[in-house]
Amino acid sequence: MPVSSSVIQRDSRAWQFQVWASFAIAVFLCATGLAWLPGARLELAFMFMGYVFCLSAAFVLAKFVRDNQQAGGAAADTPLWRLVVWGGFAVAMGLTGWGLWGMQINATYKAFLGVSWLYLITCAFTLAKMLRDRHEADLQDARLQGRREAAGQ
Repeated sequence: MPVSSSVIQRDSRAWQFQVWASFAIAVFLCATGLAWLPGARLELAFMFMGYVFCLSAAFVLAKFVRDNQQAGGAAADTPLWRLVVWGGFAVAMGLTGWGLWGMQINATYKAFLGVSWLYLITCAFTLAKMLRDRHEADLQDARLQGRREAAGQ
């Protein structure tokens, strides 16, 4: 039984570096914005919580969407979980945006915080996709290697 050769698509090292570098820059910009936040400590705590909530919700949403996409037509998750994931992401983004909008700080500083926050979220989705692609390529590579070993025996 011949083992067919399969093409395993992997991201280039340059792309992986760019994704990690963008994510690191986004985290750095958000941390810098929060470290120099001219508001009260309660506002700092709220924004920090909002950024972490949005970041974790973005990773959960990315996994949820990918899992359901791979399931094809069948639902991979329950409707209530769908509501929790999408609702959690919407609440995280909404509350963080509301908190940022309502802060009594300079408009330029507010814009910096907002742009760095949105940059962080987009980088999180890109990073989640790249890591998932790498994991799937590793699984495909292991399966192909196992088939080759089995065919060789």
